[in-house]
Amino acid sequence: MLITHKPMKRYLIFAGLLLAACAANAQDYLKGTVNEVGTNQRLSNVFIKDVNNKKITLVDKDGKFEIQSTLGHTLIFDSPGYVSDTLFIVDNRPLKVEMRPLGIILKDVTITSTRSPTFNPREEYPEVYTKSKVAIFSPSTWFSREGKNARRLKKFFTTEERERYIDQVYTRTYVSSLVPLKGADLQVFMAMYRPSYEYVRSNTGPSLAVYINDSYQKYKALPPDQRKMPSLTSN
Repeated sequence: MLITHKPMKRYLIFAGLLLAACAANAQDYLKGTVNEVGTNQRLSNVFIKDVNNKKITLVDKDGKFEIQSTLGHTLIFDSPGYVSDTLFIVDNRPLKVEMRPLGIILKDVTITSTRSPTFNPREEYPEVYTKSKVAIFSPSTWFSREGKNARRLKKFFTTEERERYIDQVYTRTYVSSLVPLKGADLQVFMAMYRPSYEYVRSNTGPSLAVYINDSYQKYKALPPDQRKMPSLTSN
């Protein structure tokens, strides 16, 4: 009797294709860490966006991240208080990204806000708001990795929207019209006495002007070595 091995061959071919598909899928995800340049301090809540496929993620509390991306794509790293960084992917090795605090370069260039006033996360990333919802009778929405990431992104977007609102009111032009500061000195002053979102929402016009003038009197009373950018903390 002639015994054939076709079923076994088909099984091996199927298994090979499955492994290849898994390997290809794994390569679509890039991992890495984000540090402050010149230090070992890991940064968290850094927003990462793949310009090509529009995928987004946040760096976790340990400074680690994973994002769906691949060779030839461009990633943008953005975090409040740091210079945005752009990285072109040339291989699949784990990435080590270093971000430079804005305060380091104040003496060399004038920094303006990098936040886009047209930023609308609900229109740009509607899937984040959909996946962030928790259903009472669906435990998977409470504990799934995808749901947790979506809720972190939603919280991040809320903070960004508030910071952009402050930027629209607390501008360099407005502040410099009230205090005799320019360049890096103005930048440091504005960072040191940046008002909260809640304050700006409740105090505009004359009230905000009074706050800025009172803050300037406090700024003048400080020794020169204490007039510096606030320390950046990783949340």
